[in-house]
Amino acid sequence: MNRVPADAENAHSSSLESCPSLRDVHSINPTHLMARIESYEGREKKGISDVRRTFCLFVTFDLLFITLLWIIELNVKGGIETTLEKEVLHYDYSSSYFDIFLLAVFRFKVLILAYAMCRLRHWWAIAFTTAVTSAFLLAKVIISQLFSQGAFGYVLPIISFILAWIETWFLDFKVLPQEAEEENRFLIAQDASERAALLHPGVLSDGQFYSPPESVAGSDEDSEEKQDSEKP
Repeated sequence: MNRVPADAENAHSSSLESCPSLRDVHSINPTHLMARIESYEGREKKGISDVRRTFCLFVTFDLLFITLLWIIELNVKGGIETTLEKEVLHYDYSSSYFDIFLLAVFRFKVLILAYAMCRLRHWWAIAFTTAVTSAFLLAKVIISQLFSQGAFGYVLPIISFILAWIETWFLDFKVLPQEAEEENRFLIAQDASERAALLHPGVLSDGQFYSPPESVAGSDEDSEEKQDSEKP
């Protein structure tokens, strides 16, 4: 006779214990995932990522630094006007630095067009500019007479060569991998938010969880005793 109330109490207690777990499951929401998605979309609306912007700034620095060194070289040789006329109008491959300046302009235009305006996510543009720069500088150092013209015969070709390869390293090991990682994180977060929205369409309120009224433990026994006492 005592098994039925005991079983009822055990079932009731287990149902009460299960209610918090259900509440915890339904209280999970994709708020933090949506915040991450919104932050990524906000960066996309800006235009380019921070690491790509840094790369574009370094490409601009490359052009300005080579231009500065070339202007210094023009002043050292006896004035900007006379030396500029000699190196530009009477260009000589073996003794002029004007082609190194044009090489920096070439790298700037190609890289800014590819990675800032077109937002290219491939390494072929930087590979092309670095290959052209390396081949041209090696040929100029071997064929020309730059080393006999003082310190600038060493400085301009070496710095131009180093800057070109630093740009290649920065794009290949920093820009492209970081952007790919951010895109993968965005896709994972978006997929997780969609799954969370399907599994947990809404947070259940506390009013939806209720327990049935508890029955008196001895009610069944009292009713049976009354029935027995009423019998003749």
